[in-house]
Amino acid sequence: MVDLFLGKVLVKNNKDKDELDTEHEIILRLQNRILVLFFASGECERCQDFAPTLKDFFKKLTDEFYVERSAQLVLLYVSMDSSEEQQEKFLKELPKRCLFLPYGDPYRQELAGMFEVIDVPSVVVLRPDCSVLAQNAVAEICALGPGCFRNWQEGTELIDRNFMMNEEFDEGKMRSITDPFRRLKYKVEDKKKKKKGNIAEEEQDDDGGGGGVWG
Repeated sequence: MVDLFLGKVLVKNNKDKDELDTEHEIILRLQNRILVLFFASGECERCQDFAPTLKDFFKKLTDEFYVERSAQLVLLYVSMDSSEEQQEKFLKELPKRCLFLPYGDPYRQELAGMFEVIDVPSVVVLRPDCSVLAQNAVAEICALGPGCFRNWQEGTELIDRNFMMNEEFDEGKMRSITDPFRRLKYKVEDKKKKKKGNIAEEEQDDDGGGGGVWG
């Protein structure tokens, strides 16, 4: 992941257009992350239609209003726009926390060729080792929303146990087809932990209780 952009300049989609142009900054931002490459153009009607969905998807995975801790996720816009003005206009429709390549950087075209992007919008999802996790996740994002991030985590074996969507506290909601199996697994594990706890308490009672270090 990091090697893919070392020596390149990445720009933050904020008001000041801050640049990440040192090796340290690139590593700090991309290391151990799932990278979402968004190939699109503001002149494409389908890209315009998909942009709000992608923005909402990214926001619900990185905004503290929706999550307790931001997901290990980076969104990078790879512009296929025909002018810098068009790129700037379309960036206003994308999340402020996303990154993008400068319009004059020919690496945009190299990336499109590298990942065989033949149409837009296209969302290429990369593992931290730069291997392709999803060739085009547009349909998956539209169908599952933020729930598909769990599938990506499992597919990369990138487990961030501190990441939790606030809406996961609602057991009545299911965001992916694997949710019922995952929840069953966790319930079984919880029961095992409770059973072990009860056994430990019984053993302590048999010993007379209160016979610990502090007597």
